[in-house]
Amino acid sequence: MIVTKKALSRRTVLRGIGTTLALPLLDAMVPALTALQRTPARSLLRFGIVYTPNGIVMDRWIPVAEGRDFDLPPVLQPLATHRDRMIIVSGLDSKNADPLPGEGQGDHARASATFLTGAHPRKTEGPNIAAGASLDQLVAKQLGGETQLSSLELALDATETVGNCDAGYACAYVNTLSWRGVSTPLPMEINPRAVFERLFGDGDSTDPVLRARRLRENRSILDSVQAKARRLQSNLERADQQKLDDYMEAVRDVERRIVKAEEQNTRELPAVDKPVGVPPTYEEHAKLMFDLQVLAFQADLTRVITFMMAREISLRPYPEIGVPDPHHPLTHHRGDVGMIEKVAKINTFHNQLFSYYLDRLHATPDGDGSLLDHILILRGSGMSEGNGHRHDNLPILIAGGATGKLRGGRHIKAPAGTPLCNVFIDLLERLDLPVDRFGDSTGRIDLDDVRL
Repeated sequence: MIVTKKALSRRTVLRGIGTTLALPLLDAMVPALTALQRTPARSLLRFGIVYTPNGIVMDRWIPVAEGRDFDLPPVLQPLATHRDRMIIVSGLDSKNADPLPGEGQGDHARASATFLTGAHPRKTEGPNIAAGASLDQLVAKQLGGETQLSSLELALDATETVGNCDAGYACAYVNTLSWRGVSTPLPMEINPRAVFERLFGDGDSTDPVLRARRLRENRSILDSVQAKARRLQSNLERADQQKLDDYMEAVRDVERRIVKAEEQNTRELPAVDKPVGVPPTYEEHAKLMFDLQVLAFQADLTRVITFMMAREISLRPYPEIGVPDPHHPLTHHRGDVGMIEKVAKINTFHNQLFSYYLDRLHATPDGDGSLLDHILILRGSGMSEGNGHRHDNLPILIAGGATGKLRGGRHIKAPAGTPLCNVFIDLLERLDLPVDRFGDSTGRIDLDDVRL
């Protein structure tokens, strides 16, 4: 048998001046012997984590009814179009975020340090920090060998690297969710330009002077590989031509927005805690970072991304939605109706942005479906009710199709006292990484069990 259809290597890239543009998953990347059957490119399973801090207005997050027959509560209404791709899990606890005798305050630091590790963090302001290896890094260790980057750790709030951030706890505990090991927290990147260059490259140096020179020359990633891209497209079938064209347009759009943000940073702006290159509004920043995540998954540059939409104790205001007050103090509302309404507006706004992310994943073709079909996303917080610093009945949502391994459209109520890590055991099973224990797990919650 003679196979005439050309097949591209999965590692095919376009190289230009100081740049390497990875390609999206194309049908032409299937093995040549299966090409005659027009078999779509195999589905790759990705894993994402999206975290919000300071607690949630829980009576507006948890549905009243269980099972499939439930109504989305107000805070989750922005996610209505993706209802059938979500599982809401209530009743989960993070007991290792509670203080041990004598530890006292520090619930925010413990909330974020425990969220993905299931481990109780050591109370210290010094360098002898300790928590545990995090869920995302366990997955990255297994999947990272097949991609350019084993994982990406992203955030939207600027971080402090040393000192005390929460009642005797080192800043490392609130600055990240990701821990490579017990004493190795991973830094979160907040600058879209730095993320873009990490994904697509920009010469051998990240020196700001050289970056500025590049901006002046207005040489984009796609400009430097344009001729090679045209030659490649001419050899592809129509469906792959469209995929590649859409992908390159998305890359160009992201790069354009980053350049615009950098130009805006030369203007006089209100004092905000951010580096050069970050868009002037939170919404623009969040959407840009979500779009970068979509590109990273689309080009299979990584299969694991952890994203903090804000860090614990965040003082960020949200004037774009009519909340000029800092976030964290609002959550200590002491029952004040006006403050609760503002917290609910912030919670809803975060879900509007998360819905944007799901929209983008759904709209991006991948293998035999979309990126949303082939991803498993853990969305939630290490704190439930912020006013009381509670770590029980956490706001947890799981989204995506996980390559057909996850059935959405349900509210599952776990038995009281169930550790969050019991869900992690199930997620790891769906990621083809079965384990008997993780963190403080006591067993496995089967997300397919109709009795739950």
